[in-house]
Amino acid sequence: MNKKLRDLLTKMDEKKTEARNLLDNNKVEEAKALTEEIKALKKQYEVEMELLEEEKQYVIENKVQPKAKNDEKTKFFNAVRSKFKNAMSEGSGADGGYTVPQDILTRINELRESKGALQNLITVEPVSTLSGSRTFKARSQQTGFAEVGENGEILEKATPQFTELKYEVKKYAGFFKVTNELLKDSDQAIEDTLVKWIGDESRVTRNKLILAEMNKKAKTAIANGDDIKDVLNVQLDPDFRHTAIVLTNQDGFNFLDKLKDENGNYLLQPSATASTGKQIFGVDIEVQSNKDLPSDVSVPEAPKAPIIIGDLKEGIVMFDREQTDIAASTEAGNAFVTDNTLFRAIEREEVKSRDVEAFIYGQVTLA
Repeated sequence: MNKKLRDLLTKMDEKKTEARNLLDNNKVEEAKALTEEIKALKKQYEVEMELLEEEKQYVIENKVQPKAKNDEKTKFFNAVRSKFKNAMSEGSGADGGYTVPQDILTRINELRESKGALQNLITVEPVSTLSGSRTFKARSQQTGFAEVGENGEILEKATPQFTELKYEVKKYAGFFKVTNELLKDSDQAIEDTLVKWIGDESRVTRNKLILAEMNKKAKTAIANGDDIKDVLNVQLDPDFRHTAIVLTNQDGFNFLDKLKDENGNYLLQPSATASTGKQIFGVDIEVQSNKDLPSDVSVPEAPKAPIIIGDLKEGIVMFDREQTDIAASTEAGNAFVTDNTLFRAIEREEVKSRDVEAFIYGQVTLA
């Protein structure tokens, strides 16, 4: 019995109880009206039962089997165990490997977007081709209407300037070794191993690409809280002021966390939205590990920590092919003599500056 049938039975019971109460109070006409409603519900129940029986009979006669929930994943793990032999033609990707199924790719995405993923702070533009272009309009280019006298000529408004960003996603790849015993384990064990390796490597790869693009900007020296105010109030366009964040590393956060006003009060304040739980001058602070966002140690005695201020979603865009190809071999490298399997993963993306005015790359010299 499905939910609809159960609901109809419940309604009929409620109507019957209500009709009996009306009769007990000598309200015969009202009770009679309810019996008509009960008959209609009963008829509806009978029709619903007939339809349900017909559907069951159809399934039996035509031997309709429910589609396996994870049929695609099952095929994938079978292909993994066979080192993708005889499987490439069905699931091959653009890079010559077997395309990772969407269910598993979703888990990889969840991992790569967790624990310090810079792609969460920028714009990610999905693309379905290896090259192409996207058109963006810089937010700071809006200029408004021009003043015109009552009898003056209305001049043509300057056409908004759009930036066409061409992309050509590049290939990034790596391989790792697993014991052949793993391939005899459960599907879940294989999935967990692949997801963790690909997800972590992908996150680090993307972080490096994003930081390399940010690092192209000229550096602005920051020495104290007033310098940060100068960035927010003057150097950064007001269009980006209210969507700005402060991105720094552990060294930079340590510097910010020690800043005090003239009364000796710390400048950092609580934030309900920042992952650090801190903000400065109303701007949320996001912190990366020193390993992922290292300080500049070109001058060892005076390292410089990054303090990047602005709207990074407007400033940086990543073109993401949204596809991962994987291949396996027991012959490549020393896999054969060590009784291991080598897995190779390939993904494609490109990171570009979208609006260079959207953020300021600050640096603080650490004594």
